[in-house]
Parts: sequence; structure tokens; C-alpha cells
Amino acid sequence: MKKRRGRRRAKSKNGYGMIAIVVLLICGIVTFKRLGLDQERKAYAKQMVEVQQELTDEKARTKDLEEQKAYMKTKKYIEEIAREKLGLVYKDEIIFKADNN
Repeated sequence: MKKRRGRRRAKSKNGYGMIAIVVLLICGIVTFKRLGLDQERKAYAKQMVEVQQELTDEKARTKDLEEQKAYMKTKKYIEEIAREKLGLVYKDEIIFKADNN
């Protein structure tokens, strides 16, 4: 009977050792994954800052386009385009052209 008790104690010690190894392995895996997740979080934070900047830029661009759209509906813009692109003038205007000599 004495030999049986010795075997049980040896098995018990081996069992605790195996449990300790498994627990340490799990802790190592969790730590490794945590480091990976921290890197991902930092990358996403950087990406979020970039997207926020793009959003701000696009809002400013939208505002500029709205202002340009409003300006294009004015009489001043229509006259400007008629003069530049079409060469139109009012009836009472005199046009002077520079001599290219």
C-alpha cells in the first residue's frame, strides 16, 4: 500500500505541473494577442485622424463649391463669361485692340 501512495503523489505532482504549464501557455498567448490588438488599435486611431482630416477638407470643398454655384447664378458671372469666351460686348461699348507689331 505504501507504494500506491507514492504513485498517487507523483501523479498529483505531474498533474499540477501540467496545469501550471497550460496556464502559463494561455497567459503567453493572451499577452501576445494583446500586443497585436494594441498595434491594431494604434493603426485604427491613426486612420481615424486621417479620415477626420479628409472629412474636414471635403466639408471645406463643399462650402467652396456652394459659393461658386451661387456666384455662377449671378449676372456678373454671366457677363464675365460672355465677354471672355464669346467676345460679346454691349452696344454702346468701344473695343480697343493692341497692335501686335
